[in-house]
Amino acid sequence: MKPNSNFKILIVDDVSKNIQILGNILSQEEFQIAWAQSGEEALSLVKVQEFHLILLDIMMPEMNGYEVCEKLKADPVTASIPVIFLTAKADMDSIIKGFDIGGQDYITKPFNAKELLARVHTHILLREQQKELMEANNVLEAKVEERTKELKEANKLLNALDTTKSEFLSIISHELKTPLSGIIGLTHLLNQTAIGDEQAQYLNYLKQVSQRLVKFSDLALLITNMKVNNYEMDLLPVSANHIAESAIAELADDELDTSRIVFEKNSTNPLIMAESELIRKALMLVIENSYRFSPENTPVSLYVRSGEGQVSFVIKDEGKGFSDEVMGKLFQVFSIGDVAHQEGKGLSLAAVKLIMDAHSGKVEVANREKGAEVSLTFFSKPTY
Repeated sequence: MKPNSNFKILIVDDVSKNIQILGNILSQEEFQIAWAQSGEEALSLVKVQEFHLILLDIMMPEMNGYEVCEKLKADPVTASIPVIFLTAKADMDSIIKGFDIGGQDYITKPFNAKELLARVHTHILLREQQKELMEANNVLEAKVEERTKELKEANKLLNALDTTKSEFLSIISHELKTPLSGIIGLTHLLNQTAIGDEQAQYLNYLKQVSQRLVKFSDLALLITNMKVNNYEMDLLPVSANHIAESAIAELADDELDTSRIVFEKNSTNPLIMAESELIRKALMLVIENSYRFSPENTPVSLYVRSGEGQVSFVIKDEGKGFSDEVMGKLFQVFSIGDVAHQEGKGLSLAAVKLIMDAHSGKVEVANREKGAEVSLTFFSKPTY
């Protein structure tokens, strides 16, 4: 704490002898002293000098101590100065009244020097600590305000970057899909003409590659839309069996040999709250991955299971499963490396994870003794 000489105390009393006694006690402790013999004089002094404590007599003519204290506490400049009442009244009503109007403490006459100094030291220390706390709080608020401003600017830049990325992908998708659609149409026309088996094989390969590029473009746009544009869900009760069947039918329309897909309906025909188009897309992505990366003539099994407040789509295959290198990075977009893309896990499972997260659902991936298993689970109540 600062030396006592740094602190200035105002004594307010209409009796000169009391001022002298108090001045002598405080001077011995090297406090700076000023005095006033009326309330008006005291109020004039606090306007031109800074005080750290006021010793205020209650019983004064014209304006008593209570009135002086009320005026001090009503002024923001002087409201924080501690006031200790000097009183010959020790009754409870007088004491309570002093506290009610903002006094911090009271001392009864005749004065006890040790008690007086103890109370003066205590209230000056408390005021200094309060002042330091307010200053620290102001510094902290300034830092928080500055940091908040920085975060807002950073968030603004990120939003602009996300928008730019979304627009860029939209443009790339459009510019990519337009010529690819022409190529796919051209291969279809050429297949209608008289060409040899080898040329037909090349055309079929070209068509498949073009279709894969179109799907990749659509998938990249779906991921961007869900991550950047706050995709709005329209959840409705739909049949899990029906969504599974429609996913298989759409894969057949995409010229996938769906004879390998074994679908086991759920006899209870459970309902899920979902946006059916997105869930159908998620199922198609998982089934197509399982189909493409499992041996020919091996089944891809699809089950609808229900119980204990949840419904799951379970897809099993007899492929090579997921390597340890890929397993920990399955759901990361644009950051899972060449191995993952070679294993067909690139964007597909990342998109599936986003779709399931949007439905408050869960994706689980596991290797089996022979092949892999992917489960998409919906809950009747949100899980936390």
